[in-house]
Amino acid sequence: MTALDLSSPVAVVGTGTMGQGIAQVALAAGHVVRLHDAVPGRAVEASAAIGARLDRLVEKDRLSAADRDAARARLLPAQALTDLADCTLVVEAVLEQLDVKQQLMRDLEDIVGEDCLLATNTSSLSVTAIGAALRNPGRFVGLHFFNPAPLLPLVEVVSGFATDVTSATRAYEMSRAWGKTPVACADTPGFIVNRIARPFYAEAFAVYEAQAADPATIDAVLRESGGFRMGAFELTDLIGQDVNESVTHSVWRSFFQDVRFTPSLAQRRLVESGRLGRKTGHGWYDHGADAEQPEPHTAEPAQAPAYVVVEGDMGPAADLVALIREAGIAVREEEEDHGTRMVLPGGGQLALADGQTSVEFRDVVYFDLALDYRRASRIALSASQDTASGTLSEAIGLFQALGKDVSVIGDAPGMIVARTVARIVDLAHDAVAKGVATEEDIDTAMRLGVNYPLGPFEWSRRLGRSWAYDLLDDLHLRDPSGRYAPSLALYRHAYATEKREGTP
Repeated sequence: MTALDLSSPVAVVGTGTMGQGIAQVALAAGHVVRLHDAVPGRAVEASAAIGARLDRLVEKDRLSAADRDAARARLLPAQALTDLADCTLVVEAVLEQLDVKQQLMRDLEDIVGEDCLLATNTSSLSVTAIGAALRNPGRFVGLHFFNPAPLLPLVEVVSGFATDVTSATRAYEMSRAWGKTPVACADTPGFIVNRIARPFYAEAFAVYEAQAADPATIDAVLRESGGFRMGAFELTDLIGQDVNESVTHSVWRSFFQDVRFTPSLAQRRLVESGRLGRKTGHGWYDHGADAEQPEPHTAEPAQAPAYVVVEGDMGPAADLVALIREAGIAVREEEEDHGTRMVLPGGGQLALADGQTSVEFRDVVYFDLALDYRRASRIALSASQDTASGTLSEAIGLFQALGKDVSVIGDAPGMIVARTVARIVDLAHDAVAKGVATEEDIDTAMRLGVNYPLGPFEWSRRLGRSWAYDLLDDLHLRDPSGRYAPSLALYRHAYATEKREGTP
């Protein structure tokens, strides 16, 4: 058996935002949907709310009146769990409490037929642990929809330790039949998206806590250089600081307090203060009606250098060479056996962020990674207190001549985009090595689940297969806490590449 027949009724238990959204998705697919909530009257209220959303779709010409009326007729509030006896799928979206979900599953198992697929929409609990309450945990699976469920295409289909392959396949095919893009993953803390996305927030917060840059500047660099749709600070304000921190804590605890997932103390203080983001009017930013939003640091205009000397092929920043020439700046190219850099007329060096710090060298300015140097509208530079002012000025002027806004941050190894991308790539390789999901499904999940401009493996191929390992290895030397220690999977990936290329 694969996808559910449209003639078979499905049920959603729990009528909050996610429950209503999942019910609407099932309705749109053509199923009869029974909606149940333990609180009397909630299912009727939720049905009315779903009906109102269908009305708005009709007003926007996204749904015909006839289809709306048919969907409404298929939506049936259920007063008791026993009303779900003939359903072939039941998805729970109740409180994120293990004992509550386990008891619900026990109750359902006594009511529904043996061929009924039971599913949880949990985002933070173990699918295996919830399913352990069942006599037959093989028919239990995770169906993690993303909010808002009617709009976002991704569904993580999570197999618990005891989930049968046939159950996971049914859930996968059903999700696809409902117009969603399913990805298959094992039951691991955070599943795919919430596991691999942690560095996006963690590294932004770490740069802020190190006083290397302010939130507005970090967000601007992530958007305008990294190609992310939103920066970490504005995104967590939108999600809710309490919600985002709760997910981070859940993943961290579930991985036995692995230092790679350590929560942010700065975010903890924000939550403690009640500044939870847009929903409270204040988070990292002030969201009051008259609040003036902070601007990112943008350097004052500087004189462009007459020429640069390029040593090496510049690796992921190779496109800069053509851009510099197009800007009318002379480029002298020299082969270099070790490393890549640009030498400025004053003798200072300009190098792509590599996990090292400016203070280690005589006169070096680092520039951050960009998704696309030609299209990027902002570039971050990093310098130490020992960097010559003339070198920094030449570096600023060079990128301004390329049409970029320039943000100067503190001497943060790996800067902002580079260290974030490297850690995301590392966690993705680690997840594949541990059987969490395939490379293709991880890339799909990160593009669709959190709107990343590239999947981790797409990024890895673009940047060079040893790039993330080299950067993290340098970072680990400077912060030996283990936070930046590259995984064995990433090491094997980089070493195998080097070996194939003939490196002894």
